[in-house]
Amino acid sequence: MSNYDSVHRRSIEHPEDFWAEAAAAIDWHTAWNRVLDDSNAPFYRWFAGGRLNTCHNALDRHVDGGRADQAALIYDSPLTDSLRTLTYRELRDETALFAGVLAANGIARGDRVIIYMPMIPEAIIAVLACARIGAVHSVVFGGFAANELAMRIDDAKPKAIVSASCGIEPNRIISYKPLLDQAIELASHTADFCVILQRPEERAKLISGRDIDWHEAVAGASPHECVIVDATDPLYILYTSGTTGEPKGIVRDNGGHAVALHWTMKNIYGVDPGEVYWAASDIGWIVGHSYIIYAPLLHGNTTVLFEGKPVGTPDAGAFWRVVSEHNVACMFTAPTAFRAIKQQDPDGTLIGDYDLSRFRTLFLAGERCDPDTLHWAETKLGVPVIDHWWQTETGWAIASNCLGIEKLPVKAGSTARAAPGWDVTVLDADGAKMPPGQVGAIACKLPLPPGTLSGFWQADDRYKKGYLDRFPGYYETGDAGYIDDDGYIYVMSRTDDIINVAGHRLSTGAIEEVLAAHPDVAECAVMGVADDLKGQLPVGLVVLKAGVNRESDDIVAEIISMVRERIGPVAAFKKAVIIGRLPKTRSGKILRGTMQKIADSEEYRVPATIEDPLVLDEIRDAMRSIGYADAAR
Repeated sequence: MSNYDSVHRRSIEHPEDFWAEAAAAIDWHTAWNRVLDDSNAPFYRWFAGGRLNTCHNALDRHVDGGRADQAALIYDSPLTDSLRTLTYRELRDETALFAGVLAANGIARGDRVIIYMPMIPEAIIAVLACARIGAVHSVVFGGFAANELAMRIDDAKPKAIVSASCGIEPNRIISYKPLLDQAIELASHTADFCVILQRPEERAKLISGRDIDWHEAVAGASPHECVIVDATDPLYILYTSGTTGEPKGIVRDNGGHAVALHWTMKNIYGVDPGEVYWAASDIGWIVGHSYIIYAPLLHGNTTVLFEGKPVGTPDAGAFWRVVSEHNVACMFTAPTAFRAIKQQDPDGTLIGDYDLSRFRTLFLAGERCDPDTLHWAETKLGVPVIDHWWQTETGWAIASNCLGIEKLPVKAGSTARAAPGWDVTVLDADGAKMPPGQVGAIACKLPLPPGTLSGFWQADDRYKKGYLDRFPGYYETGDAGYIDDDGYIYVMSRTDDIINVAGHRLSTGAIEEVLAAHPDVAECAVMGVADDLKGQLPVGLVVLKAGVNRESDDIVAEIISMVRERIGPVAAFKKAVIIGRLPKTRSGKILRGTMQKIADSEEYRVPATIEDPLVLDEIRDAMRSIGYADAAR
């Protein structure tokens, strides 16, 4: 039996022993009564009766344990041409002072605080300050539309909102304060006060009696000690878009979260305390919560906060500069970032401008990683490239090549095997287990491991209906795929992206894999559009690599031929169109569902998370050019 097999089996057969051992690595004020509380199944709770403080474990523990002068946070902003490093002592002290600001203004254990900030150190300080005093933080992506922010204010009912005067994007400044003011007007709930950080790039007008200047408040504050909370107390609420348009408030607890995220740093990512770890994401998303803020700091790593883009700040070598200058050992980003880099620098020429000798591993997640992108990264970087799979709801990886346990062979297109703690299976529509190699709904047997969601904020029935009712005893991931004979998991698409072509169930991810293999294709998306004869037909949208000057019709003909050859005539893949860019969320997810509604001439809601709404007009024009989106068919 391999080391991975042994560890995974123990985590499934003896979960309480397994996670109790992991929990010994962090500081507890009071030990737990039960490792796993199953008294209210299917709402399981971990480390019931235990008491601790997450901020203490992320900062004070390291200051007291010899890491006071080690870099905790490196802030690198090509957008403002600034660089700042905070040691563990400095980050602890600044966090304690801002915790004092919140406490002096009435924020206490259990109160909610919304944080609406750009990628700056003060955002992380605000997050950790909430954890320090036992308040529940809810980070909303900086620059989110006012109505979306208002919905989150009304759901979380915060006593305070922490924001900044502005965010910085390439070639523009986003004024946050007017958006915040409008959201407060739209919301039914009223926060007691707002704390506003004035950035030098733009100063905001503060409202007397409501708004507090960050710098002035901190200057007069006293540091606050850590407040001990129950392991099962909520640490944060993170809202993710729901299919009904009503956001889902994912709740994460303190105890299980700290245990699981600390455990993942060595066992999944293979990094040791003191090494530099970089998650190139945003603190408004789950990757930012888990792997910019909490996991690296809980583990004693140096974390990188990057206020920039993979391309355009200033070029497609931005990532390599950061890795080189800050001695990054392990990096985690989304496949879409690498597709953007590959599109701008297809030969990887810019990589050679930087010393990446200390760079060891690249992890990818957030969108399915097509084999072509994975192989491109492997070849150009010369390091292992690990595609792993997790969700906002899970908080950490469901499936991964766990480098700290045993490096398994990489299979392109697969996220490797289930991580310890995860019992993953594939089910058919009736809940029966599917044999190896057959596509179905991917589900995880309950109870889920520590660090996963404990439910929705004040909406347990909605959580149960959305994730637990369809397959009793399982968590429904909403992803479709299959598991091969070796136990490797292949996440092909969202369940909704399985299309039915004349009775044949096809994965759009499988077709995208073929399109991405074309030498001229940088990235692509495939969706099913309505067809009177076959029910649905797949349509491809393709973005070409920079510098490709061939005839579009020739490239389209070639990719259609490739799909016919590799998947077969059953796919009925006959239409594709070349476009300049794909519509994406700010976290990099491609908006396939929105594009499908455009193609089918259905009403759709412009997603609040979209990077640039104008791209949808380009998609409509492209769809019309091939006979969809209100065009005569």
